Amino acid sequence: MAAHQEKKLAQERKHKPTQNDTQTSQVQWGRAWEVDWFSLASILFLLLFAPLIVYYFIMSCDQYQCSLTDPLRDLLTGNKHLSDIWNKTPTLTYRAAGIYSLWVAFQVVLYVFVPDFCHKFLPGYVGGVQEGAVTPAGVVNKYEINGLQAWIITHVLWFANAYYFHFFSPTIIFDNWIPLLWCANILGYAVSTFAMIKGYFFPTNAKDCKFTGNFFYDYMMGIEFNPRIGRWFDFKLFFNGRPGIVAWTLINLSYAAKQQELYGQVTNSMILVNVLQGIYVVDFFWNEAWYLKTIDICHDHFGWYLGWGDCVWLPYLYTLQGLYLVYHPVQLGTANAVGVLMLGLIGYYIFRATNHQKDLFRRTDGNCRIWGKKPEYIECSYMSVDGTKYYSKLMTSGFWGWARHFNYTGDLLGSLAYCLACGFAHILPYFYIIYMTILLTHRCVRDEHRCSSKYGKDWTRYTAAVPYRLLPGVF
Repeated sequence: MAAHQEKKLAQERKHKPTQNDTQTSQVQWGRAWEVDWFSLASILFLLLFAPLIVYYFIMSCDQYQCSLTDPLRDLLTGNKHLSDIWNKTPTLTYRAAGIYSLWVAFQVVLYVFVPDFCHKFLPGYVGGVQEGAVTPAGVVNKYEINGLQAWIITHVLWFANAYYFHFFSPTIIFDNWIPLLWCANILGYAVSTFAMIKGYFFPTNAKDCKFTGNFFYDYMMGIEFNPRIGRWFDFKLFFNGRPGIVAWTLINLSYAAKQQELYGQVTNSMILVNVLQGIYVVDFFWNEAWYLKTIDICHDHFGWYLGWGDCVWLPYLYTLQGLYLVYHPVQLGTANAVGVLMLGLIGYYIFRATNHQKDLFRRTDGNCRIWGKKPEYIECSYMSVDGTKYYSKLMTSGFWGWARHFNYTGDLLGSLAYCLACGFAHILPYFYIIYMTILLTHRCVRDEHRCSSKYGKDWTRYTAAVPYRLLPGVF
């Protein structure tokens, strides 16, 4: 099989000396070919404990009013046993399985069978068929960009049901939250396992597959770069955006509806979480074409990290603020509410403006103006697996002259705003900012390792011109 031939070539590369820097870049671009002990330990830790972390957080809200310490205290003091907690946990139900199956099927239909029409009447929106970045094997994939359309259709139907049809309660997601967790896990593990089998026996492009020889690492980080079924169903684009991110705002709306049902009102903190996270979600889909050039699509292979992560980790842990506010409604003072809103909007502005500068620079090949001046940049080159040499430019102007990942800085400010909306009574809502700080810092390091391997000496010149990663003058 083609995949097995590529695996053999990968083994040969380990022992074949490189002749120049471009060959080294060719081998190292993308996911690692070899696994060190620290990476393997990290992989095993995540595979074992990430599902438990999600369960622990959701269970803590369901059984302990979102306290993260009370379950441990009960277990350590002998007040409860693990079996007691597990027996109180709602199980998988036919209702939840039906809801989740219909949800995923509906998103598949919107993704595959409904071509985008939003780009025809929304000024500035880029949708329809778009090209992705060049893969390590030199392939340029085409994508049907219709995420914004799917989000709009889904939410129009949601509000139509809530205010007119009344087929189901707006609290349906919250009311079935833990049974839906089991459904999400089943899908996450199923798609990750299928992707690995597919990578071995019938890959979409064998030259874009990577085998380390370590089962756990390959399962976690993925073998195929862009696994597809048919012409348009791209695993990475679908699972990164649908069903998790489309669901994000629906989940928050369900939390708000539950708060209204329980307390007769929706607090301003819940409104802030819905608005600020809603802005982020809509921005994601408005700029879905730009997303094709980001690290998730350009570098990450599709494995458990993306498959399970997008099905379970994202919808369950990214929405913890809304879930917390169902159990602990917080009504912020006017000054505090305005402060949280401003912090979130400033973070969003930095995030969006920084990414816009990069996108403008790429689209115009540097023939544009950033902050009123012609942008400065460093010319660089790299080589794909097929031996084709490509040229690129790394901008050193605007926000990208302040720090190499200043868009992440804006992202972190927005993440902090979500958490601050919940007050300071519990640590649970602050998991998000802690996690995002770790994730984005690690992503900085991971991205820069790849760029260093890809661009070689040109990357060294770039880091000398822009010495800071996230915070100018600090880090």
